[in-house]
Amino acid sequence: MHPRPALAGRGVLLYYVQVLYRLLANAVVALHALFILFIVGGGFLAWRWRWVAAVHVPCAIWGVLIEYRGWICPLTPLENYLRAKAGGQGYSGGFIEHYLLPAIYPAGLTPRVQAVLGTAVLAINLFAYGVLLRRLQRGS
Repeated sequence: MHPRPALAGRGVLLYYVQVLYRLLANAVVALHALFILFIVGGGFLAWRWRWVAAVHVPCAIWGVLIEYRGWICPLTPLENYLRAKAGGQGYSGGFIEHYLLPAIYPAGLTPRVQAVLGTAVLAINLFAYGVLLRRLQRGS
């Protein structure tokens, strides 16, 4: 019988499965960040590509509701699940609270802060679509 290589067996497979889960969790974080950027700035993309509005408006409404209602985006539990499967720990709260607010508001996410964030998203998008509607009315 030959000795087994040091990296052979179930331990290596488990390692690679955990790496895969970690990569998937990181991909969810990247997707989440891009989704938030789209929610905030997608109205400006509609200035160039009108069809974007059909996708963006429901996403923006979702983003505003998440903030006003204090909901957790489904991407957050998905990331936590993948991190747990990778052998790490998830986190409590939402994406914004975990990744963005520590840099902006170290005290944490409060309902008031969420209302401010929701209002900012709403104002930015009302401006973007207000300009778009004016352009459409002028025929440009």
